Amino acid sequence: MSVFPKKYGVIVVGAGHAGCEAALASARLGVSTCLLTINLDCIGAMSCNPAIGGLAKGHLVCEIDALGGEMARNTDATGIQFRRLNMSKGPAVRARRAQSDRLLYRLRMKEVIEGQPNLDVVQAMVARLLVKDGRVYGIETTIGQEIHGKKVVVTTGTFLRGLIHIGLKNFPAGRLGDPPSNKLSRSLKELGFDMGRLKTGTTPRLHGQSIDYSNLERQDGDSPPPYFSIMTDRIELPQRPCFITYTNERTHEIILKGLERSPLFTGVIKGVGARYCPSIEDKVFRFKDRPRHQIFLEPEGLKTVEVYPNGIATSLPIDVQIGMVRTIKGLENVKILRPGYAIEYDYCDPIQLRPSLETRLIRGLYFAGQINGTSGYEEAAAQGLMAGINAARAVKDEEPVILDRSQAYIGVLIDDLVTKGTKEPYRMFTSRAEYRLLLREDNAAHRLTPIGRQIGLVGDEQWERFKKKSSRFSQFMDLLKSQRLSPSTEINKWLSSIGSAPLKQGTTASELLKRPEVGLGDLCSFLNLPLPPSDIADQVEIEAKYQGYIKRQEEDVLKFRKWEGVRLPDYLDFSKIPGLSKEAVEKLSKVRPESLGRASRISGITPAAITAIQIYLKKMEPSDN
Repeated sequence: MSVFPKKYGVIVVGAGHAGCEAALASARLGVSTCLLTINLDCIGAMSCNPAIGGLAKGHLVCEIDALGGEMARNTDATGIQFRRLNMSKGPAVRARRAQSDRLLYRLRMKEVIEGQPNLDVVQAMVARLLVKDGRVYGIETTIGQEIHGKKVVVTTGTFLRGLIHIGLKNFPAGRLGDPPSNKLSRSLKELGFDMGRLKTGTTPRLHGQSIDYSNLERQDGDSPPPYFSIMTDRIELPQRPCFITYTNERTHEIILKGLERSPLFTGVIKGVGARYCPSIEDKVFRFKDRPRHQIFLEPEGLKTVEVYPNGIATSLPIDVQIGMVRTIKGLENVKILRPGYAIEYDYCDPIQLRPSLETRLIRGLYFAGQINGTSGYEEAAAQGLMAGINAARAVKDEEPVILDRSQAYIGVLIDDLVTKGTKEPYRMFTSRAEYRLLLREDNAAHRLTPIGRQIGLVGDEQWERFKKKSSRFSQFMDLLKSQRLSPSTEINKWLSSIGSAPLKQGTTASELLKRPEVGLGDLCSFLNLPLPPSDIADQVEIEAKYQGYIKRQEEDVLKFRKWEGVRLPDYLDFSKIPGLSKEAVEKLSKVRPESLGRASRISGITPAAITAIQIYLKKMEPSDN
């Protein structure tokens, strides 16, 4: 047995999206950090689709950026198409999405990791965690080397006992081309963690030069590109279009005939798949009344012929995959470069975590990403960032940073996981956030950059950019409030031209902007006011038009925080509380909620149970006499 010559403050296991954010956060907070990966060439690899962001996921990316994380910057530097989604809907559900150059994304993240002070990168596979007296003190690799550290963050993605399925053939792998991590999974189970089995999948990769784009619907990105990071000034890379095509009845016939050799339908796959991202065979089987399903042909990069057909994830046999794709318009003569596949992997029920992402079972051990049952790059990166922050702060004997549901989508994500657990791959949606009008993409920096600055992750340049942007926003809001408007022929003629009612009494420009039909651009043009940059203009208009709704949600947040402020002591014995059912005692004892608010969100905990806890806590308070 050999021991690595250096001892670390934080060891991060896995260099996917969660691991990269965890390692960078820890190192940037001044803690000596070691990042372990099975393959140094796969740091930051995009194992599935080459895209970042999307509905609710884009919110997470903006929040990661606001706190000082890397994902947004890496996306902006390697993006080859940027779009804003849901622009016809309310501001709470609008989101950015970017296609990235898969190779450049990985290479740039590797460069950032390798250039980060306080961060060492080691190629090794972890065999087991080193634990003594209920506290982790390092890891042991598969070649018998121990690496010691005060805290360990595990971000293993799909590698824990990973098993790939293509038709009725299967083989161990963490992803196609990489070995699985079987020994670490066994180590976690031996330590007593409650583990389960999940499944995800990916599409076949197509040869772009064998695709006939001539009759397909072209989808270009937005111009100018709506980038993610406050640190980005412009998008440098050439932009590329996507194309849209569809499956058809012939496609569906081939898929249905192939189900007898599908690992999903023959019971070979035991893991639970993502309900909101089903395979094409699952979609065709479940929605037999639909004559077609949409497919987005997404370029994988600027210097590769590979194309990702988003919408046809599959684990069908390769001959069925070939027959299936060649029935699709534009793909009649297509060549498959890599087959689609499903992958099963182990995860640990996240109900075993504290809100800091430290495990309850082993002190100093943190989990982030798919090991917690989540799906998606963005969910993983958000968890990795928070786990890295909290592991580093624990090394320095500082309190953990815990974002609540009213502060960030990151708070919603982690609260959902540690309070409710999950039995299927968890995906973030805007509908999961009850205060989503307050948690918009456009105000992520306003909500979280001061927190990032306070904890030491937001550097001077980012802080100065944030202050400048905040100042311009405040100044413009003040300008609109100072502009007094009186009824006149001129203004009423203009209002009539845009379909708005005439003024009957004096008002301010900010009040006038509340009208749905009054746009900021038109208002500034009429008043001869300079229009601010688009990101500030969007925020100004949203804040004005939705002021009443925003105020109402802010009042709801005050009530929410009142419940969150009622702390439940660690030593609280729920079995001693009169009026709690056996089921309630069991669930509360398992989750160990830190607050009355969190207790109220546990599935099956009734208002009556919360009242019983309140009464018991009141009786526990020391008497004034």
